[in-house]
Amino acid sequence: MAQDIATRSIIALGEWLATPSGSYVRAWEEQRLAALTADIFGFNALQVSVPQIDALAANRMPHKFFSDSYLSPPAMGEKQKICVLHDLAELPFASQSLDLVVLPHVLEFASEPHQILREVERVLIPEGQLIICGFNPASLWGMRQVFGRLTGAYFLPQHSEFISMLRMKDWLELLNMHITRGHFGCYVPPFASEKWLQRWAFMEKAGDRWWPYFGAIYILQAKKRVKGMHLIGPAWSRYPVRVGSGIAASNRYPRNE
Repeated sequence: MAQDIATRSIIALGEWLATPSGSYVRAWEEQRLAALTADIFGFNALQVSVPQIDALAANRMPHKFFSDSYLSPPAMGEKQKICVLHDLAELPFASQSLDLVVLPHVLEFASEPHQILREVERVLIPEGQLIICGFNPASLWGMRQVFGRLTGAYFLPQHSEFISMLRMKDWLELLNMHITRGHFGCYVPPFASEKWLQRWAFMEKAGDRWWPYFGAIYILQAKKRVKGMHLIGPAWSRYPVRVGSGIAASNRYPRNE
């Protein structure tokens, strides 16, 4: 049941990204993701869920995968991506086989965010990189979502739990993931109409300068560290990663949360 709710929530997020507010967020994220991923090299990259955001468009790795828990039909004029279907909490990839994983708003809509991070840590090679996009609870958008829970008038999809950047950093540090970069963006108030979003566009530069930690969106970039290991040269495989015919073997751990 929890997995069904999570899937419906991610689908609802995809629909929201087609609205003026969602288009504003998607444009900022794709621009920032293009800058971050363009210079990440290797052979195998993966984007998990939210096909409306093309997180790997600027990346130049020869093998780029997209995976999700459901198969979404392509929008008008959009190419259908090759999609690996799986339970989001169990990635069907071999351990230490991926150079880059991108999670665009996956964790805050997932029923088991900790397990997803454990799986990402498992499939990344040593020094492999992870990029996470999330909604910032300490923002006007976060405040409006809290208000929506009280009134029933939600601005973003209902079943979501905004995860602060500090909390996300704590989770990653427990998995020996070293934070290398962090970005905030989307400072315009949570308006639903494109007219008002454009009128308040001046907030983008003002917010980035005067209150940089209160943007509606944050992006975290982290690198997998392996204790006692020192790499000499690239740790890349010449061969494309093989995707299992079914779901990957379970890598679950007892949860203490």
